[in-house]
Amino acid sequence: MFHIEPRQETVTAQQRQRYQALATSTLGHFTDFGAITSLSPLVRPTRLLGTALTVRIPHLDGSIIKEALKLACPGDVLVIDVSGDHHRACWGEFRAYAALRKQLAGIITNGAITDHDALSRLTLPTYARSTSPLTTRALELEGEINVPVAIDGTVISPGDLVLGDDDGLFVVPPHRADALADAAEAKQAKEQEKRRALAAEFHEWFR
Repeated sequence: MFHIEPRQETVTAQQRQRYQALATSTLGHFTDFGAITSLSPLVRPTRLLGTALTVRIPHLDGSIIKEALKLACPGDVLVIDVSGDHHRACWGEFRAYAALRKQLAGIITNGAITDHDALSRLTLPTYARSTSPLTTRALELEGEINVPVAIDGTVISPGDLVLGDDDGLFVVPPHRADALADAAEAKQAKEQEKRRALAAEFHEWFR
């Protein structure tokens, strides 16, 4: 039996805009909460920014992912919790085409992906634990959409802001978005000043 909760639109357009230029490593100077360090981007360089559309699948059965793709809107990040089955791929080439058609901002799963070569050629930012030739099945047993899920101790709620780059992932709840952006913007501005000063003195360091 599928359980599907309504969409959560909790992040404002202004908040999303503020995170366009922020790095995950900058956020990591101010908080441990929200960091996901165990998943790697499929290709580098990569950049991901969007709001979480969460999915929980029951190990073998990945059929609810199709329903999530139907519900997805442009700018969503599909976050798939595989309920501990890290050896079976829940994501592959043709699901990626469906995500691109819906203009998703990216894909995150704590499981595996398959079709690595095809996915690595696409523009869809994708983070996963590993690759695998084993895949989920379309059994239509159960699954959940737009419920809180967890990836390595980090809880992702529907509508959370998700930021990803080459260094990893950060999940930012809406109630923390402005305060973290204030701190991160100030830090990056100071770093840019230092960078300009170093470039002026040691221009040979910089390409």
